[in-house]
Amino acid sequence: MNKLRSVGRAAITAIVALAAWQVIVSLTGAPAYVLPSPARVAVAWVTRSGYLLDNALVTATEIVAGLLIGGTLGIVSALAVATLAPARRWLMPVLVVSQAVPVFALAPILVLWFGYGMASKIAMATLIIYFPVAAAFLDGLRRTEPGWLDMARVMTGNARPWAVVRYVRVPAALPALASGLRVAAAVAPIGAVIGEWVGSGAGLGYAMLHANGRMQTDLMFAALATLAVLALAVYYGVDWALRRAISWQPDSAAIFDQQGS
Repeated sequence: MNKLRSVGRAAITAIVALAAWQVIVSLTGAPAYVLPSPARVAVAWVTRSGYLLDNALVTATEIVAGLLIGGTLGIVSALAVATLAPARRWLMPVLVVSQAVPVFALAPILVLWFGYGMASKIAMATLIIYFPVAAAFLDGLRRTEPGWLDMARVMTGNARPWAVVRYVRVPAALPALASGLRVAAAVAPIGAVIGEWVGSGAGLGYAMLHANGRMQTDLMFAALATLAVLALAVYYGVDWALRRAISWQPDSAAIFDQQGS
C-alpha cells in the first residue's frame, strides 16, 4: 500500500510540474527555442528516441562503472583509515584533497589523460562518488557501540583484531555505508555529464551540448528529461538493493509514513 501511495504521489507531482510548465509557456509566450512546450519536447523524444536511448546507454555505463569503482575505493579507504594508523596518516589528506579541489576543474585534465572516450567520464564519476562513500563508511566504523567492541575483545582476547572488524565494526557500519552509497548514486550522474560536456562523442551530456549548439532546444530538453529518468532509476535501483542487503535495519522513513497515516 505504501508503494502504491508513493507511486501515486510521484505521478501527481509529475502532472503538476508539467501543467505548471505549460502554463508558464502559455502566459509568457516564450519562443520555442527558449522554452519549448512539454508537447514539443515529447514529440522530439519520440522522433529521436533511438538517438537518445543510445546516448543514455553510454551515460548509464559511465555512471554504473563510476559507482562500482568509486564505491570500492571508498570502502577500502575507510577500512584502511579506521584500522591502520599508517594508512590514517597517509589517506586522510587524500580524502580531504579529493573534495578541496573542485572536480569540475579536473575535468579537462582527465580528458587530456584518458582521452575523449568513457575512461575520462568514469574517472570523473569515480572522483565524485569516492568521498561520500569513504566519509560515510568511516564515520560508521568510528561510531561502533563501545560495549560491542569490549565484548568482542574479551571473547577473542585481542588475538584476532580483524575478526572484530569483520564481525562487529563492519556490520555496525553498514547503515552508514548505505547512506553514503545513496548519496553517491544521487551525485554520480554529475561526474559523467560534466565529463561529457568537457569532451566526448557520445552520452546525454554530449547530446545536450550538441542540440544546444544547433538551437534544437526541444531535443536538449528531451535529453535532459532522459537524464532525469536515468538518475532516478540509478538512485532507486541502488536504494532497492541496499534495503535488501541490510533488511535487518529498520526503515525510519517507513516508520514516519506509518505514523503520518
